[in-house]
Amino acid sequence: MNDPPPKATAKSWVGLAVLVLPLLLITIDGTVLILGLPAISAELSPTGVEQLWMIDIYSLVLAGLLVAMSAVGDRFGRRRNLLIGAVLFTIASVAGALATAPWMLIGARALLGVGGAIMMPSTLSLVRNMFLDRQQRRYAMAVWAAMASVGAAVGPIIGGWVIETFSWQAAFLMNIPVMLLLLILGPPLLPESRNPDLHKIDILSVVLSFVGMIGVVYAIKTLTGGKDIALGIAALIVGLITVALFVRRQLTLPTPLLEVRLFKVRYFRGAVIADLLSIFAMVGALVALIQYLQLVLGLNPLEASIWLIPQAILAATAAFLAAALVKRVLPAYVIAAGLLISAIGFGLTLLLSPTSSPALIATSLALVSLGAGMGLALSNDIIMSSVIPERAGQAAATSETAYEIGTTLGTAVLGGVLVAWYTRVVTVGADALDPTAGLAERASSTMAEALLVAAEIGGSTGTAILEVAKDAFTEAIAITGIAGAGIMVLTAIWVLITLRGAAANKDLAAEHEHQLR
Repeated sequence: MNDPPPKATAKSWVGLAVLVLPLLLITIDGTVLILGLPAISAELSPTGVEQLWMIDIYSLVLAGLLVAMSAVGDRFGRRRNLLIGAVLFTIASVAGALATAPWMLIGARALLGVGGAIMMPSTLSLVRNMFLDRQQRRYAMAVWAAMASVGAAVGPIIGGWVIETFSWQAAFLMNIPVMLLLLILGPPLLPESRNPDLHKIDILSVVLSFVGMIGVVYAIKTLTGGKDIALGIAALIVGLITVALFVRRQLTLPTPLLEVRLFKVRYFRGAVIADLLSIFAMVGALVALIQYLQLVLGLNPLEASIWLIPQAILAATAAFLAAALVKRVLPAYVIAAGLLISAIGFGLTLLLSPTSSPALIATSLALVSLGAGMGLALSNDIIMSSVIPERAGQAAATSETAYEIGTTLGTAVLGGVLVAWYTRVVTVGADALDPTAGLAERASSTMAEALLVAAEIGGSTGTAILEVAKDAFTEAIAITGIAGAGIMVLTAIWVLITLRGAAANKDLAAEHEHQLR
């Protein structure tokens, strides 16, 4: 009979507290500039394309490098990778705060993505190696998932407060003390770990993984935006072909960059998809409903951020609720219940009107975040528990790549549905008001542009344009909510099928390791 795995010490739990600090900042930085674009635009005067790159370049680089950086950490030390990433993240934060031109800010955001990609896989794989006891690891994973959820949820809150109180540069400067704390406390508190069986890194695999992920993510963003369709299709074709070549190469290498055979494991496969779609729901709802608070209800960034506090609190507590529930209920049922709670949150958007209380938005977001947070906590636990400690880095890279793709899809797909429906409705309404004035083209591009058009025209026509735009945006939010609810219900069914039989106290790694040999 095998001896039980050793229990984690007090030092491990303190180390976990240090470990989740960079994770919190990495996820915050994905959404922190959402409320800062007006201030950045006023100071740096970027073009529309440059504005998009300021936001998108971070997640593109992060998603593209996760697999490669995980492999580096597996071979040369996960703690070492974490600290190197912290240094790069600090340098990039200083560069972002000092940027005086759009290209400088875009470059700083790209470097932040590199630093984040180096650090993020190490945070999750170190948790797997520090907490070998399954029950202790479940709570450690709940802490990790809570911080990931909170980071995505509070990014706009922190951004709104910091930018309103100080400046957009402060959104970069706030990273520095946290990274310095990690560099001081990391070496004595975090153990070094690596996979001793891996030595050489296949450079061609690194290139293929980077190009493939960049191509797919960029294509999603481009195609759902409705512009540059040809470029989006080309990026998608290149991305998918490159991903296929990457997978084929991994199956032939003795020590692959990513063990794609992990997807043969049903629990692993099911949990990765659940992970992706949980963050998809949270980020998609956040992006859509923050715009409603600001553009339809007219709240400033700080006022809007206050109404986001309930969902941030529930995002933080959801992981611990899920960890407690699986003591009595199978994980598949808890994750599915969480996804259905998110579906209810999306469904509340059907009750919105242009004069609704912000409390309805806060309730909708809170339910989406509660359900998604439960899903994230348990799906990550299943992903990491499905592999032996030596494979922790590869499992972490897969999980975090799913996280980044989910973030991208949430913004692009639900955001694309929102924009497409809004444009369709406003085009008809604005043309009906004055078909000779060319109002439809401007007012239908974005809700923000419609507000400018209404202010410029003034009078009864301006008021009518504003009413049409607000009605259209509210309707578009409801359609987006229906789409989000439908996806959550389908994901719940997927979870019940693929994760059936996975128990909280089951040694999933031992059960499935033979499938990978």
